[in-house]
Amino acid sequence: MERRRRTAPRPALLLACAVAVPAMLLAGCSSGGGSGSGDSGNAASSASSGTGSAAGTPTTPALAPAKYATLPGDCATAGKATITALVPKAKNPGGTPAGSVDARDRAGCSWTGNGSDGYQYRWLSITLQRFTSTPTASAEQQAKDRFTDQLARLGKAPGAATSAVQGVGDQAGTVTEKATAAKVTSQNDTLVARTGNVVVIVEYNGAGLEGKKNPTATAVRSGAERAAKDAVAAVAGANG
Repeated sequence: MERRRRTAPRPALLLACAVAVPAMLLAGCSSGGGSGSGDSGNAASSASSGTGSAAGTPTTPALAPAKYATLPGDCATAGKATITALVPKAKNPGGTPAGSVDARDRAGCSWTGNGSDGYQYRWLSITLQRFTSTPTASAEQQAKDRFTDQLARLGKAPGAATSAVQGVGDQAGTVTEKATAAKVTSQNDTLVARTGNVVVIVEYNGAGLEGKKNPTATAVRSGAERAAKDAVAAVAGANG
């Protein structure tokens, strides 16, 4: 009964590769005035400004290195206590890994179950994407761009409510909504967070089966935040 996706196939493809954003080049500035030749004037200006080579060729500033060099294992993104609390009686407590091709750059895992009484469906998915610096865009800037784009896309779903989240990574926001599938309406929350050069997406939803009450929006959002905090800590832990 996993709920339908609204943006891209779940979970690995939710994080598509970010488009590199060109960094600005710093051009040397000089004027040809004075008794010296234009070439010598340009060279002197470039040397004094520190933005060009001795020949006056513009150079690009060095990009900051990526904060995180790797990711935790697919299903090492949430602690056992968190899984027990959010997905009681999970069908596979160890989680179902996404099986990413490049484990250093992508990770994903999901858990599902019907609760201790068999009538409280829960589904939790955690996906991670790590960015590396390119000649034109830093790893962190690419992660910032992906965070902004993903949150905006999720927020366009009918009935979705987007809000900021404090205390989870460097940036975080959540999208809350309800969805109906197979005549069952679930309470859903998708939290997007950024920690350094890594983007985290947590999807958590729940539904009461056979007339049982659904979890509240507050409870589902709280669960998503708990899982996201685990994932952020796991990223830091994987990098020592």
